[in-house]
Amino acid sequence: MNALKMKKKQQHRAVTAAGDPALILSTADEERLSGLAVAAAQRNPEVSALLLEEIGRAQLVPPEKVPPDVVAMYSHVEYRDEATGATRRVQIVYPNEADIAQGRISVLTLVGAGLLGLAAGQSILWPTQDGRERRLTVLRVSPRPFEAEG
Repeated sequence: MNALKMKKKQQHRAVTAAGDPALILSTADEERLSGLAVAAAQRNPEVSALLLEEIGRAQLVPPEKVPPDVVAMYSHVEYRDEATGATRRVQIVYPNEADIAQGRISVLTLVGAGLLGLAAGQSILWPTQDGRERRLTVLRVSPRPFEAEG
Protein backbone atom coordinates (compact mmCIF):
# COMPACT_ATOMS: atom_id res chain seq x y z
CA MET A 1 0.00 0.00 0.00
CA ASN A 2 1.52 3.34 -0.93
CA ALA A 3 1.86 6.20 1.56
CA LEU A 4 -1.09 8.17 0.15
CA LYS A 5 -3.47 5.20 0.37
CA MET A 6 -2.26 4.46 3.92
CA LYS A 7 -2.83 8.07 4.93
CA LYS A 8 -6.37 8.06 3.49
CA LYS A 9 -7.09 4.81 5.34
CA GLN A 10 -5.83 6.36 8.58
CA GLN A 11 -7.97 9.45 8.03
CA HIS A 12 -11.02 7.20 7.64
CA ARG A 13 -10.18 5.58 10.99
CA ALA A 14 -10.25 9.03 12.62
CA VAL A 15 -13.98 9.12 11.96
CA THR A 16 -14.55 5.64 13.36
CA ALA A 17 -12.36 5.87 16.47
CA ALA A 18 -14.76 7.88 18.60
CA GLY A 19 -13.63 6.20 21.83
CA ASP A 20 -10.00 7.22 21.40
CA PRO A 21 -8.77 10.40 23.10
CA ALA A 22 -8.06 13.51 21.06
CA LEU A 23 -4.44 13.85 19.97
CA ILE A 24 -2.31 16.88 19.16
CA LEU A 25 0.79 16.60 17.01
CA SER A 26 3.10 19.20 15.55
CA THR A 27 3.29 19.48 11.79
CA ALA A 28 7.07 18.92 12.03
CA ASP A 29 6.63 15.68 14.00
CA GLU A 30 3.86 14.52 11.63
CA GLU A 31 6.07 14.90 8.58
CA ARG A 32 9.07 13.05 10.01
CA LEU A 33 7.01 10.37 11.80
CA SER A 34 4.89 9.59 8.74
CA GLY A 35 8.03 8.87 6.73
CA LEU A 36 9.51 6.84 9.57
CA ALA A 37 6.36 4.75 9.98
CA VAL A 38 6.11 4.00 6.26
CA ALA A 39 9.81 3.07 6.14
CA ALA A 40 9.38 0.73 9.13
CA ALA A 41 6.28 -1.03 7.74
CA GLN A 42 8.12 -4.15 6.60
CA ARG A 43 10.20 -4.55 9.78
CA ASN A 44 7.47 -3.70 12.27
CA PRO A 45 4.06 -3.67 10.53
CA GLU A 46 1.91 -3.55 13.68
CA VAL A 47 3.58 -0.52 15.27
CA SER A 48 3.92 1.17 11.88
CA ALA A 49 0.18 0.82 11.23
CA LEU A 50 -0.75 1.98 14.74
CA LEU A 51 1.54 5.00 14.51
CA LEU A 52 0.08 5.94 11.12
CA GLU A 53 -3.44 5.62 12.56
CA GLU A 54 -2.56 7.95 15.42
CA ILE A 55 -0.91 10.46 13.07
CA GLY A 56 -3.95 10.32 10.79
CA ARG A 57 -6.40 11.21 13.54
CA ALA A 58 -4.26 13.83 15.30
CA GLN A 59 -5.01 17.53 15.25
CA LEU A 60 -1.97 19.03 13.52
CA VAL A 61 -0.62 22.33 14.83
CA PRO A 62 2.55 24.37 14.27
CA PRO A 63 5.35 23.23 16.61
CA GLU A 64 5.12 26.38 18.73
CA LYS A 65 1.39 25.75 19.32
CA VAL A 66 1.77 22.29 20.89
CA PRO A 67 0.62 22.67 24.51
CA PRO A 68 3.35 21.94 27.10
CA ASP A 69 1.35 19.07 28.64
CA VAL A 70 1.09 17.12 25.34
CA VAL A 71 3.48 14.26 24.56
CA ALA A 72 5.65 15.19 21.57
CA MET A 73 8.97 13.91 20.31
CA TYR A 74 11.63 14.28 23.03
CA SER A 75 9.01 14.81 25.73
CA HIS A 76 9.65 13.30 29.14
CA VAL A 77 6.52 11.43 30.18
CA GLU A 78 5.34 9.91 33.41
CA TYR A 79 2.60 7.38 32.73
CA ARG A 80 0.75 4.60 34.52
CA ASP A 81 -0.11 1.17 33.16
CA GLU A 82 -3.61 0.76 34.60
CA ALA A 83 -3.45 -3.06 34.34
CA THR A 84 -0.53 -3.29 36.76
CA GLY A 85 -0.61 0.09 38.49
CA ALA A 86 3.07 0.53 37.57
CA THR A 87 4.24 4.10 36.95
CA ARG A 88 7.14 4.72 34.57
CA ARG A 89 9.08 7.72 33.37
CA VAL A 90 10.34 7.70 29.79
CA GLN A 91 11.45 10.03 27.05
CA ILE A 92 10.00 9.52 23.55
CA VAL A 93 12.80 9.48 20.96
CA TYR A 94 13.57 8.32 17.43
CA PRO A 95 14.68 4.68 17.04
CA ASN A 96 18.40 5.42 16.67
CA GLU A 97 18.35 7.37 19.97
CA ALA A 98 16.55 4.74 22.04
CA ASP A 99 18.26 3.43 25.17
CA ILE A 100 15.96 1.63 27.59
CA ALA A 101 18.57 1.77 30.36
CA GLN A 102 18.43 5.57 30.11
CA GLY A 103 14.63 5.62 29.88
CA ARG A 104 14.62 6.66 26.22
CA ILE A 105 12.03 4.65 24.28
CA SER A 106 11.53 4.66 20.55
CA VAL A 107 8.40 6.11 19.03
CA LEU A 108 8.37 2.85 17.03
CA THR A 109 7.57 0.81 20.15
CA LEU A 110 3.99 0.11 21.18
CA VAL A 111 4.27 2.32 24.28
CA GLY A 112 6.07 5.13 22.43
CA ALA A 113 3.49 5.22 19.64
CA GLY A 114 0.62 4.99 22.14
CA LEU A 115 1.73 7.92 24.29
CA LEU A 116 2.48 10.29 21.40
CA GLY A 117 -0.01 13.16 21.15
CA LEU A 118 -1.76 12.49 24.47
CA ALA A 119 -2.09 15.22 27.10
CA ALA A 120 -1.58 14.85 30.84
CA GLY A 121 -4.68 13.20 32.29
CA GLN A 122 -5.61 11.36 29.09
CA SER A 123 -5.72 7.57 28.78
CA ILE A 124 -5.70 5.24 25.80
CA LEU A 125 -6.53 1.56 25.47
CA TRP A 126 -3.50 0.20 23.63
CA PRO A 127 -2.31 -3.23 22.44
CA THR A 128 0.50 -5.15 24.10
CA GLN A 129 3.06 -7.34 22.33
CA ASP A 130 1.13 -10.46 23.32
CA GLY A 131 -2.09 -9.20 21.73
CA ARG A 132 -3.93 -8.10 24.86
CA GLU A 133 -4.86 -4.49 25.56
CA ARG A 134 -3.91 -2.24 28.43
CA ARG A 135 -4.86 1.27 29.41
CA LEU A 136 -2.00 3.78 29.53
CA THR A 137 -2.62 7.04 31.42
CA VAL A 138 -0.35 10.07 31.00
CA LEU A 139 0.31 11.60 34.42
CA ARG A 140 2.85 14.33 33.58
CA VAL A 141 4.70 15.70 30.57
CA SER A 142 7.83 17.86 30.55
CA PRO A 143 10.39 19.04 28.01
CA ARG A 144 13.08 18.27 30.64
CA PRO A 145 13.76 15.23 32.83
CA PHE A 146 11.70 15.03 36.01
CA GLU A 147 13.45 15.79 39.27
CA ALA A 148 14.46 12.68 41.17
CA GLU A 149 12.09 12.13 44.06
CA GLY A 150 13.69 10.80 47.07
